Amino acid sequence: MILTGGCACGAVRFAAEGEAYRAGVCHCMTCRKISGSAFNAFAIYPADAVRIGGETAEFHTSERGRSHFCPRCGSHVFATAADDDEIELHLGSFDEPNRIRPTYEGFIGRREEWLPPFTGFRHYQGNREGTDRTE
Repeated sequence: MILTGGCACGAVRFAAEGEAYRAGVCHCMTCRKISGSAFNAFAIYPADAVRIGGETAEFHTSERGRSHFCPRCGSHVFATAADDDEIELHLGSFDEPNRIRPTYEGFIGRREEWLPPFTGFRHYQGNREGTDRTE
């Protein structure tokens, strides 16, 4: 399976091959600010399973994280970590975001009260716990 996506203007495109390790929703302030929404939904893939086309700009979101966005339209498309071999693709950047279903949510203490419950999800007070690649 190959899923494709990209930024709003089309200058940055990606293709993700195979299954994602995991998919989740995050309510932390960084994810909220990057997405411009109440939460960020994402899929984590092996870095070598994703091909990125086009030029991106980046900024550091933490000591180890970098968010990549299109310098032309400003869309945030993916995130990487310096010491990791995974890539986080924002679900809103996929051409068919409904093909991936999140199974967990993090930073639920920052979750907006008006959001309906996400049934069938694992819930974490902070970051996802554990080191397993899959959820």
